[in-house]
Amino acid sequence: MAVGIFDSGLGGLTVYDAVSKRLPDVPLVYFGDNAHAPYGVRDADDIFEKTTFAVERLWDAGCDLVILACNTASAAALRRMQERWLPEDKRVLGVFVPLIEAMTEREWGDNSPPREVAVKHVALFATPATVSSRAFQRELAFRAIGVDVEAQACGGVVDAIEDGDLILAEALVRSHVSALTRKMPEPEAAILGCTHYPLMQQTFQDALGAHVKVYSQANLVADSLSDYLERHPKMRGSGTENIFLTTGDPGQVSDRATQFLRRRIEFTAA
Repeated sequence: MAVGIFDSGLGGLTVYDAVSKRLPDVPLVYFGDNAHAPYGVRDADDIFEKTTFAVERLWDAGCDLVILACNTASAAALRRMQERWLPEDKRVLGVFVPLIEAMTEREWGDNSPPREVAVKHVALFATPATVSSRAFQRELAFRAIGVDVEAQACGGVVDAIEDGDLILAEALVRSHVSALTRKMPEPEAAILGCTHYPLMQQTFQDALGAHVKVYSQANLVADSLSDYLERHPKMRGSGTENIFLTTGDPGQVSDRATQFLRRRIEFTAA
């Protein structure tokens, strides 16, 4: 009954942590493509190939349902996977939709036409690949009208977090917030469109100001996954163990992951 969680590196551990607390009885298999992180500077075909490789490995581990905890993979590969590649008995879900539904105050699975919402000016902070894909704007347009989105590609932030250099990451976040607010001086809400960014959430909040509501994904994805599994219990795969897989050096990745979650995490080679 395992569920797979995929990310290009360590950022998806924020989703893993939230899901494991929300669904403690569901085994989780985490796949980090650390050897090829970050994805945010790669092209769409490269991201698609690496994401499908990871998803197939998670299927082999007994996960019929896989969460793309990587926003870049969700933006650049998910639609293509769902339309042309995914077998009928498997599911791959992204992390944009739960966040957008929370922001637009729509129930999970509400497929009614888009409507006016309270928030009109939204700042999106994401990787360069996510920003260039315009996937967030596309998903938002399915649910809301009249919303102005200003996107800021946050180059360097993921690398700094993966390297454990939070001082650099904080400086980069403040620089990217400053660049965005020059284009949109008064955002009402901000979307942290990368699963690494919750580690910097307070820095984003401080730089934006207390009046801006900052949305990050981990808890929203965990709640949505719980709801999905209640409605689709057959999507709980055959896997029975909690496993952490990586394409990188297992020892190094385990040490970084332990720092990331502040508890011991042991990765094995994918």
